[in-house]
Amino acid sequence: MRGSRTGSEAVCLSVAPVLVEVVCPSAAPVPNPRRFVPPRLLYWIKMAASIDNYLIESDLPKAENLLNLLTEQVVSVTGHIRDLQKKIKDGVFQTAKGLSFLDLRYQLLLFYLQDLTHLISLKTEGAKIKESQAIERVMAVRTVLEKMRPLDHKLKYQIDKLVRTAVTGSLAENDPLHLRPNPENLMSKLSESEESGGEDGLPSVSEKKIAAFGDRKYIPPKIAPMHYDGDVTEADRKKEQQDRLRRSALRSSVIQELREQYSDTPEEIRDRRDFQTERQSRDDQHRKNYEESMMVRLNVPKAERLARKRSMQGMSGQLNSITHFSDISALTGGAGRQDEDSPRPKKQMMKKKTKKRAFKKYK
Repeated sequence: MRGSRTGSEAVCLSVAPVLVEVVCPSAAPVPNPRRFVPPRLLYWIKMAASIDNYLIESDLPKAENLLNLLTEQVVSVTGHIRDLQKKIKDGVFQTAKGLSFLDLRYQLLLFYLQDLTHLISLKTEGAKIKESQAIERVMAVRTVLEKMRPLDHKLKYQIDKLVRTAVTGSLAENDPLHLRPNPENLMSKLSESEESGGEDGLPSVSEKKIAAFGDRKYIPPKIAPMHYDGDVTEADRKKEQQDRLRRSALRSSVIQELREQYSDTPEEIRDRRDFQTERQSRDDQHRKNYEESMMVRLNVPKAERLARKRSMQGMSGQLNSITHFSDISALTGGAGRQDEDSPRPKKQMMKKKTKKRAFKKYK
């Protein structure tokens, strides 16, 4: 058994002279390396050699499979590229009019793959790649591709639409280009014979339309939105009017007094305070005191005059209701007054008399 050595022992014996030279450079050559290697160092060297052998044995089948797969893919890609080159030379694919952005991108990708393949071949041969210029080119191309990514994202919709149109030969149903204006719609649909009919003495198309419509009244189109009442009959209109009169009769002062008189509920006494009226009275009193103390007359704004006029009209309406009983015939089955439908008399506008002043001529 002593004569036979394992692979780890052979590695140890081959490494031992190197270790001795590193530790003691001035020492003489080692005749028997086993005697000068420490036992602990020999143990770790054996473990490293065994681990390397295990990794090589476990990774070797995977590496062979990857190499075989790479060979197959290279063959398929080469055949596909040759077919594309043949179609381009025969004129099947039009490459003259395309997007310059895509041309630049594909050229950069091609340069990137070439430099990357060159670096892989150098590492496979065991050469140093530190001083290779391919590393700088790969970094530059990678930076340019990263900077082009936002622009690629913006052009993605346009590129996809062009590719889809080239493949299918038509646009999609919901494509926005279907909604673009059609210049052909601006052209006249009449033929030359129809347009020249009026010149030959024959009635033209426009004259035929006028004769067909006759002297009917022109009704302009309704621009503002209006309620459609075409389906409402006369009976429905009268019923709606009776309902409106009935609701107004129920809100009349007579019905309210009858309800309070004959109802069993206790009478409620409320202290109603009109803050608007109180504020108006305070303002009037303040104005009056100021005018009396300062001996001046203040001008009343137009908005305030209109507000006072409306309040006086409301008070006169309340006074008129004392001697005028509301019409409640709609509750008893009568027709009721139809003041709402009757046209109101137009107010006569008083024309302001103006005097014409003539220019005097001075001699």
